[in-house]
Amino acid sequence: MTSYIDPDRDQFEAFKALDRDKPIEMLNLVKFRAKAQYPPVHDLANADLTGAQAYKNYGAETAPIIERIGARILWRGVFETTLIGPADEAWDAVFIARYPTAHAFLEMVTDPAYRAAVIHRQAAVETSRLIRCGSGVAGATFG
Repeated sequence: MTSYIDPDRDQFEAFKALDRDKPIEMLNLVKFRAKAQYPPVHDLANADLTGAQAYKNYGAETAPIIERIGARILWRGVFETTLIGPADEAWDAVFIARYPTAHAFLEMVTDPAYRAAVIHRQAAVETSRLIRCGSGVAGATFG
């Protein structure tokens, strides 16, 4: 499985080029490391935390920011199996976050407190997918 932890420059620029004034949903698929990998100089480098524990630190430190910008978790699920897709991708956290606008998401990721907290995410995550979606019309059919 290829590792994806942070967006690369081209992906981030593509995100920023989209409409920033409407609500967005972000599909999050996250696989944790067995053991968190903090930088050697970090206070938690020798704490022997699991990836899941480090991710909880990320959640705790970012919760006030998420609340301030008006974002929320719309849905959280428990991964069971992949029916269509790579068989080697299994996820420890699966959720959809809604942001009032893409501006709010960008405000979050540039907030100094968020930038300090993201070290927990980087220590926790083996790989992830973060997929921006716009709201669509719900209905009874697939098409």
